[in-house]
Amino acid sequence: MIFKRSLLLLFVGAISGQAMAQSEDVPRTADGRPDLSGYWSTGGINFGNPQPDADGVVAMNLPARDNDIGNFEKDFAVLERSHPNKPLYRPEYWETIQDNDWNGLTRDPAFRCMPQGVPRMGPPHKIVQTPTEIIFLYEARFNDQAAYRIIPVDGREHHPLQVADTTWLGYSVGHWEGDTLVVETVGFNDQSWIGWPGYIHTWDMKVTERLHREGDTLHWIATVEDPMLLEPWTMDPIERKHVTDPDAFFWGAVPCEERDAEHIVDPNVRG
Repeated sequence: MIFKRSLLLLFVGAISGQAMAQSEDVPRTADGRPDLSGYWSTGGINFGNPQPDADGVVAMNLPARDNDIGNFEKDFAVLERSHPNKPLYRPEYWETIQDNDWNGLTRDPAFRCMPQGVPRMGPPHKIVQTPTEIIFLYEARFNDQAAYRIIPVDGREHHPLQVADTTWLGYSVGHWEGDTLVVETVGFNDQSWIGWPGYIHTWDMKVTERLHREGDTLHWIATVEDPMLLEPWTMDPIERKHVTDPDAFFWGAVPCEERDAEHIVDPNVRG
């Protein structure tokens, strides 16, 4: 028994030591919380400060098969629909989801200058942190519209009027679980989609986001609970890198103007 207990204490001590080593790698605010403030980029493409090529041309290129941007669109659609991590809808909604997917170019709110909404818009691109609230900022070129969220982290619960009201982004409150920021959001309208293949939701959707920092990496993951779903759906985690370049800048709001919808051809109408 003494031997087993000694091994247990050594194991716990090793885990505690490892946790302390990891926590020392995270900058902290004056109140001891992990400092999530700053500009967070995807890490793969420097959207905030694109560099010119040898000819002085600045371009943002997306990875695509054979370097063909058309293949990016085609491959993305195939990979998205074949992805094993999908929200599982109750059988009575399957036909609606399939119909939305088939007609997504005209029905998807994000394709009609509407906000992508939470959690589809993903993690924030910039965070401003205070002891009582955290502000999430989103870049316009990622979400069609620049958006922000002001999230209290002072221990309050959702106000009944917030739960009863509805918006594209919902109403969020946050709290800390150790070094993880947990953001719970309710009060959504039923117009946004949680994914472009026709993934819709009800007024009663609840989204729980978890963010934690390791070194210069921000980890974000979101879980959706909704009466339409057979079970809560947890999205694939997303990582962003802390941008330390002093010349990097945050993109402002870019007005969204729909120019393509009127030119879409209905395959069921023959001329």
